[in-house]
This record gives sequence, structure tokens and C-alpha cells, in this order.
Amino acid sequence: MHITLLQPNLYWQAPVANRAMLEEHLFNLPEPTDLIVLPEMFTTGFTMDARAVAEPLNLTTFRWLKQMASQTGAVVTGSYVVQEGGTYFNRLIWMQPDGQFDTYDKRHLFRMAGEDGIYTAGTTRIIKEWKGWRICPLICYDLRFPVWSRNRQTESPDFAYDLLLYVANWPAARRNAWNVLLQGRAIENLSYVVGVNRVGTDGNGHPYTGDSAVIDFKGDVVFRHSDTEIVHQQTISLDELRSFREKFPANLDADGFTIPG
Repeated sequence: MHITLLQPNLYWQAPVANRAMLEEHLFNLPEPTDLIVLPEMFTTGFTMDARAVAEPLNLTTFRWLKQMASQTGAVVTGSYVVQEGGTYFNRLIWMQPDGQFDTYDKRHLFRMAGEDGIYTAGTTRIIKEWKGWRICPLICYDLRFPVWSRNRQTESPDFAYDLLLYVANWPAARRNAWNVLLQGRAIENLSYVVGVNRVGTDGNGHPYTGDSAVIDFKGDVVFRHSDTEIVHQQTISLDELRSFREKFPANLDADGFTIPG
């Protein structure tokens, strides 16, 4: 699979400017791609001013994602602020080139920024099939919670994945946790892990170092880039993943448990 990671310096609470900037990158990709990954809240930065920036699901950003997926021939995914009635969600959209889509609402809301008092938490993961891969997209703070991120291969094929995605606005102050946990999630789940973050400084003065990365199923860093904007394309191998799982089936010794919610 060919994956494209976009690590931008986002404009603060400026959806029009961010969509234009990202669109320019997408129109100038050097190679075709299967999957394009944008950061968390890619239209605004990590804002708690949901009332000012939220959109109904089937409005401008949703239609933009649909257009980008159609024109690139790739799945495009990332999260932005969505309003349903009087409720706000940090919602990831999984948009396919044919217009079919799915959504994931961030499960673990970052209480240290007050996110849990403004947005409504999701209750269900999604696992999407694309180009022969099973892919589980999650959002930022979800990375800290191994139970929610668990590759539940021994329970049911419906719960298993080959690629775990995290879209994020993960600040520089906790970059070591980001880097270590991405590798940890890959090792414990026998899965590729891709984390896409932003750079620059947001409207609250918080700096971001990016550190967007591709980690393989052994926990080895295939790619990582810090501090500056980048569009990176990476090829990963399902055959190599399956071969490693056959040689080292640690998942068969995993402890069973029930995930609430």
C-alpha cells in the first residue's frame, strides 16, 4: 500500500485557508497513492471553540474531502469539528474515492484541555477494508489507551487490523510519549502504525514538532520527520507483515478481556 502523510503548519481556526493549503499539496503529489492521512482537526488546529468552527456533517469540509478523494483516487482521512444538533464531535471521516464514507468520533477526549466538557465522546471503533488491508483509524489522545487500540485478532476477524492510524495535534511538550507509544502500539499489536501530527504553534501558544511516523510491525521506525512541514509518501508491505506474524505469533498468547462501551 502507498500511504501519503501530510504534516502541515495549520492556520488557527481558519478552515478556508487550511483546505486551500492542503488542496495545493494534494494536487502536487509526486506519485499516485492509496491512502492520504491528514492531522486531527485539520481545518482549525486543536480548538475548544467548537461553536465558532463546527460544521454539519454534509457541508463544506465533508464535500471537500469527497472531492479530494475522487480527484486523487485515494482514501482521504482526518478529523475536524462536526455539529449534530447542539452536540459537537471531534470526528474523523474516512472518505473513499467512490464517495462511500464512514466516521469515527474520538473516544478519549483530552480533559487537560477541557475537550471532554465541549465534545461528545465516541463509543465505537471502525475498521475499514481497503486495497486488501484492514485499517483502524483513531485520534490523538486515543494513543495513550492500549485497551481501546488493541488488535483483537484472537476474538474475531471483525476486530483485527493490519494498520493502525493516529491523526493528531500532539504538542511538543509530550513528544517523547508520542514517539514511544507509537512504537509500543506497533509491537504489542503486531501491526504497522502510522501517526500524523502537525507542526508550528497554535492559537493558544502551544508548539508542535510533528514527529509524524511510519512504524513497522517489529516497532522499527521506517520513517519519522520533525519540526517542519512535509508531504511524505511511504510504501508498506502486507506480505511482510503476514510473514512476520506467521513466524512470531505472539497474538496467540494474548490475554482475553472485554472492552466496555
